[in-house]
Amino acid sequence: MGARKRLRAEKRKEDNKSVAFAALKNSSIAPRKMRLVADLLRGVEVNKALGILQHNPKHASKSLEKLLRSAIANWELKNEDKSLEDEQLIVKTIEVSPATMLKRIQPAPQGRAHRIRKRSNHVKIVVDGIKN
Repeated sequence: MGARKRLRAEKRKEDNKSVAFAALKNSSIAPRKMRLVADLLRGVEVNKALGILQHNPKHASKSLEKLLRSAIANWELKNEDKSLEDEQLIVKTIEVSPATMLKRIQPAPQGRAHRIRKRSNHVKIVVDGIKN
């Protein structure tokens, strides 16, 4: 590995020490519907984000709430010396990307067929702490 690449990798590792990740793979909700809820959480403090998700009627909010709780738990495991009350956690980034698509055929009149695309997605959430 070259010097610049190694220095960059070390810097990235150092930056990732304070953050915690959680990922949800192959969620059966369409990415567009998931992004509607995910956009509400970007840059928000985690307790406020949990409140938003609990009162949001969309189906995607249930899986995002579970994912956010997982990211918070990962942060607690990673930073055992720090207390959750002392730090203010925010949702640093949340990204929704499309996953594989199930393709089905629906019969249509006069011998034709319509294609049905059942979309799924991957979600990655990053939680970071801000000192008070």
